[in-house]
Amino acid sequence: MGGQPMFILSEDTERTRGGDAQSSNIAAGKAVAESVRTTLGPRGMDKMLVSDSGDVVITNDGATILDEMDIEHPAAQMLVEVAETQEEEVGDGTTTASILAGELLSQAEDLLDDDVHPTTIVEGYHEAARLAQEAIEEEVIATDLDDEQLVQVAESSMTGKGTGDVAAADLAGTVVEAIGAVDSEDGVDRDSITIHTQVGASSSATELIEGVIVDEEPLSPEMPRSVSDAAIGVVEEDLEVTESNIDAEYQVSNVDQLNAAIEAETEQLREYAESIAAAGVDVVFVDGDVDDRVATYLADHGILAFEGVDSDDVDSIVAATGASRVASVKTLDEDDLGQAEGIDVRKFGDDERVFIEGGAAAKAVTVFARGGTEHVVDELERALRDALDVVTVALDAGGVVPGAGATEVAIGNYIREEAASVEGRKQLAVDAYADAVDLIPRTLAENTGMDPIDALVDLRAEFESGNTAGVLSEGQTGIVADPVEHGVLDPAAVKREAVDSATEAATMIVRIDDVIASS
Repeated sequence: MGGQPMFILSEDTERTRGGDAQSSNIAAGKAVAESVRTTLGPRGMDKMLVSDSGDVVITNDGATILDEMDIEHPAAQMLVEVAETQEEEVGDGTTTASILAGELLSQAEDLLDDDVHPTTIVEGYHEAARLAQEAIEEEVIATDLDDEQLVQVAESSMTGKGTGDVAAADLAGTVVEAIGAVDSEDGVDRDSITIHTQVGASSSATELIEGVIVDEEPLSPEMPRSVSDAAIGVVEEDLEVTESNIDAEYQVSNVDQLNAAIEAETEQLREYAESIAAAGVDVVFVDGDVDDRVATYLADHGILAFEGVDSDDVDSIVAATGASRVASVKTLDEDDLGQAEGIDVRKFGDDERVFIEGGAAAKAVTVFARGGTEHVVDELERALRDALDVVTVALDAGGVVPGAGATEVAIGNYIREEAASVEGRKQLAVDAYADAVDLIPRTLAENTGMDPIDALVDLRAEFESGNTAGVLSEGQTGIVADPVEHGVLDPAAVKREAVDSATEAATMIVRIDDVIASS
C-alpha cells in the first residue's frame, strides 16, 4: 500500500473488542437488573424517579422504572426491551424477567472467565430454556379456572404494588368482576375494559362501572345532571353561526336590517336545537364547539349536552351505546341514536365526570380507581392494569402455576436433573442457568427479611420431599410454605415469557465481542 495507512473507520469512532466488550456489556446489563431487584415480591421497595423537569414517578413496577430511566448503553437497552416485551405480551413479570436476564449475564461472565466459549454458553442457555419450559408445564395446577382462583391470581399480582394487602384483596374482586363482564366463548375482550382514575378518596372506594366514563361537564347549569333510559346522539359538527368562506362585508343601513340579521342567526341556532330535539335525543355529545345560545335552547328542551368531546371519548361512547356519528344535525334521526340505562354527571372536587352506564351496544366496563394523591392513583392504575392483564392470560393462555418463587425452584431442580444428560462444556452453561433461576426465590427471601441462603436450602428440602414450597410474606418477615394453600398463583404464561425474553436478551449480549460506536 506504499506505506500509507488505511482508514476504514472515521477518526471519531470508538471500538471495544474481545473481553473488554463482553465485560462492558455484561456489566451494563447487570447494573440495570440490579436497579429493579429490590422491587420484587410483596415486600419489594419502591423507586422514586425524578426527571430533569422535576416530574416525579413513584413505583415498583419494573417496566415503568426502566422506561423512566434515561438509559443510553446499548446493551442495557436490551434489558429495557426485555421488560417492554414482557409487559406487552403478558402484562406482568417484568421485574422477574429483567433480573433473570441480569443473573444469566452474571453467570455467563463466570463461564467466560473459565474459558468457556460464548457459543457454548449460548447453546447451553437455549437447552436450559427448553428444559425450563418443560418444567413450567409440569407445574401447571389448573387450566379451567374458577372465580376464586382468578381472584388469587389478581391479588398475587397486585400485592406489594402500593395497594396494601387489604386493598389488594378487595381490588382483586373488582378485577375479576370486570373480566367476567367481557368474557365470552371467544375469550376475554380486554380492550373493552378501561381504567379511569380520580383523586380524592381511598383505594377502597374503587368501583366497577358497567359502562364508560368521560371527562366532560354540561354546557349549561340549567341542563339535567341525570338522565334515565337515555337516547344518545353523537354529532361531529360545530353548532355555531355558519361563517362565509368569502371575505365579504355587509352594510346595514337601518335597525330593521340589523334585526333581520340577528333573527337569521338566532333562527339558525334554534334550528340546531330543534333538529336534535326532533330526533328524540336526551343526551348529545358534540365533538365541535357549541354556541351559548344553542346550549340555552337545548336546556329549554331538557337535553343534556357536551361540547369539544375528544375522539377517544367519542369512540368509547359509540362502542358502548351503539350511537352513530352524524356529520350534521340536519341528518340526525332516531336510527342514529344510541341507548344507555342511565347517564349521570358527578362532581369530584373541582372536576366533573360523566358516567354512561348500561350501554346497549357492548359490554364495556370501566374500573373507577380512587386514591388520595396523584402518585397513589398512578401506581394503583399500573397495578390494576397488570392484574387485568394477568387474569386475562391466565384464562386464555394455559392456566396457573404456584407463585412465591415455587415454580422457579422447580425449574432449577428440573434443569439440574436433566443437565447430566448434556454432553461437553455445554453442561456447565445448563447448570449455570439453573443457578441463575435460583436468584428469584433468593431475592424474594431477601426482600422479605429472611436469610436468602437458608430460605433456598429450606425450599430445596421441601421439593426433595415432594412438596411445593415458596417464600411467603407473614408478619414482619417471611416463611417457607405452600403458595397454593395460601392462594399465591401466577399465570403460566408469565413464567414462559420471562424465560424466553430473558434468555434471548442474555444470549444476544454474550455473543457480542466487538462494539463499534461512532459519534
